[in-house]
Amino acid sequence: MKSLSYLNKYLFKYKWRLLLGVVFIIISNYFGVEMPKVVKGAVNDFLKTLDANMAFQDVLMLSLKLAGMYMLLSLGKGFFLFLTRQMIIVVSRYIEYDLKNEVYAQYQKLNFAFYKKSRTGDLMNRISEDVTQVRMYLGPGLMYTINLAVLFVLAIVTMLQINVSLTLLVLAPLPVMSFLIYWVSSKMNRLSKIKQEEQSNLSTIVQESFSGIRVIKAYLRELETRRKFDASADEYKRKNMRLVMVNSLFMPTIIFLIGLSTLLTIYYGGLLTYDKEITPGDIVAFVFYVNMLTWPFASVGWVTSIIQRAAASQARINEFLKIVPKIKNEEKGSLDDLDEIRFEGVHFQFDDADKPAIQDLSFSVRRGETLGIVGRTGSGKSTILNLMTRQLEVTQGSITINGKDIRKVNLDAYRSRVGVVPQDVFLFSDTIRNNVAFGVDTEEATDEDLIKVCKTAHVYHNIMDFKEGFETILGERGVNLSGGQKQRLSIARALLRRPQLLLLDDCLSAVDTETEDVILRSIDEDYKHCMNVIVSHRVSSLRMADKIIVIEHGQKIEEGTHEELIAAGGVYAEMHHKQLVSESV
Repeated sequence: MKSLSYLNKYLFKYKWRLLLGVVFIIISNYFGVEMPKVVKGAVNDFLKTLDANMAFQDVLMLSLKLAGMYMLLSLGKGFFLFLTRQMIIVVSRYIEYDLKNEVYAQYQKLNFAFYKKSRTGDLMNRISEDVTQVRMYLGPGLMYTINLAVLFVLAIVTMLQINVSLTLLVLAPLPVMSFLIYWVSSKMNRLSKIKQEEQSNLSTIVQESFSGIRVIKAYLRELETRRKFDASADEYKRKNMRLVMVNSLFMPTIIFLIGLSTLLTIYYGGLLTYDKEITPGDIVAFVFYVNMLTWPFASVGWVTSIIQRAAASQARINEFLKIVPKIKNEEKGSLDDLDEIRFEGVHFQFDDADKPAIQDLSFSVRRGETLGIVGRTGSGKSTILNLMTRQLEVTQGSITINGKDIRKVNLDAYRSRVGVVPQDVFLFSDTIRNNVAFGVDTEEATDEDLIKVCKTAHVYHNIMDFKEGFETILGERGVNLSGGQKQRLSIARALLRRPQLLLLDDCLSAVDTETEDVILRSIDEDYKHCMNVIVSHRVSSLRMADKIIVIEHGQKIEEGTHEELIAAGGVYAEMHHKQLVSESV
């Protein structure tokens, strides 16, 4: 229950609805407890009529009167039960909505490093399946628990008024039931957590299989993928069945104990009737009360299962809700136009890495300049851009914006001036128009602006080839586009933001050198006011850069213009020569 204490703030938020729900539970159960009294009176009255040989009409009137009273009580109970559900169950839905929003907001706050080590399937499972388990505790779990407590008090008080010894005898099996629930609850908690973890693994496999279906089919790995899924599904079933096995012990045991109470009521009640201590109507009322308590007590096992599952799920949710993002936007001031970005002795190392990804890196880029960054795969080029956008925090050294430390700059204002084209292009299952306009408000993106940036990115003619043009719906991750078209749409998306800092992270690898040259020349002409940073492993992409730095193992090993680096005959010149040979071949 400790993990579920996190939800107290939501219970307090909806306290008046919950209190009304409790009031309606009390009223509903009051009507319910009164119903056996009507039956008790009916049995005793009918026995008297048999002894007194009353007329048929008198018996009929008595029957109608008792039936009417019973129906009125039944309607009252049903009406307030409806109101109870409208209060407590609806509150659980409200809290589910709030909790999902809180989880999603936390997802938005968490940094790049968190997603680098987290699995998508697990994150999806926490916001869907885990939150659903918590809602079951907040709705049916709370409602049935409160209902049991209220009904138990009302019924037991009434039963004690009839006969104390019979009441104590009937309630004798209940401590055994409580012990069984206590004994099993710890096992259910452990098994619930194991099951939820396996479900996250299963969700991850499914998500990766759907996302990578083209690769799976291209490499004929359908059978292996199916086996992997089947193995995880079987493991999930096995773990779930262990939980079901433990859970299934509750209901038969509880029903057996309730049945035992009914037998004790009839047997001992008969003896008391024989001694004239209670009436036959009292025995019938007792049987009603015992059966009235059957479902609430039988639900104890189910509610306990719900609570244990909810506790396991909330513990998983709490794990990352309590994560404090390493990168926070603590500055709310305004930000001038970007004039200069400077790296001074920057070091960076990932938490799980043995060696630094970036070492003693220093350079600067000013407004109107184009900086090229080149290096072999894994040299740290993309990490530099992530540091530049403060997706990652420097370990040592400093990054300054207009001479001010990047950690003291309004991050939202800064990023609103940045256009990023990542190496791994992501397009949404939406129209081309909405994909290009993703980074701006809808009303800011006019048709003229869309056409202009798409022409600059040399993708407008491809869009017009589609029958629906900009209204063409893209498949998942832009599956109905080629790799080059996706990259060029991503460039258009960044340009539409009218960025002051444009970051191109090896985003032209899927286009030919001629198209690449057209795009870079268009950007150079139309966005001269920008700071442009182009990351590439292809030297041809950087020929027009004002300055080029060569990165090796996270360190800057060369710096200069294209011509200066070629003349120097170093690593850059060697890469250039090899690529020229490769192109000629």
